[in-house]
Amino acid sequence: MKYLNVLTIAFLLFTSNSYAQKAEQITTKAGTHYITTSINYPVTGTYLIAGELEPIVQLNPDGTGIFQLHDLSKTNMDWGIECFENGTPKYQKGFNYAVYSLYYKSKGDNDAQWTYAHFSIHFEKKKMFISGDRSKNYIDSSEKLTN
Repeated sequence: MKYLNVLTIAFLLFTSNSYAQKAEQITTKAGTHYITTSINYPVTGTYLIAGELEPIVQLNPDGTGIFQLHDLSKTNMDWGIECFENGTPKYQKGFNYAVYSLYYKSKGDNDAQWTYAHFSIHFEKKKMFISGDRSKNYIDSSEKLTN
């Protein structure tokens, strides 16, 4: 019986570590934060201003991407959504939206500072926004199951 209990505890510890979200510690001008690239919504993809081809924000699943400011060249970057130390995303939920903190910095520049950008998800519109002007449409995972 003890063997079965030990085996059960080992299994639970293994599976809890397997499903734990990863969090990376960063330092900004405002202090220490933690970021993750997974928030249970499909945040990766290309964000554009309506009707425009540029400037873009591209979020890749591995935490890299492109951030292009107005009238400037594309800059490779690292990115993440603010979370707690255990990887759980921090957000403020409204009636039909949620607001997150997106942090990014130029890739390969050791002196680059992490910069904050406003990130929001509007559930009724099925849109995600970065800095209020760049957006992308998304499909809820629950809708994928029913279609």
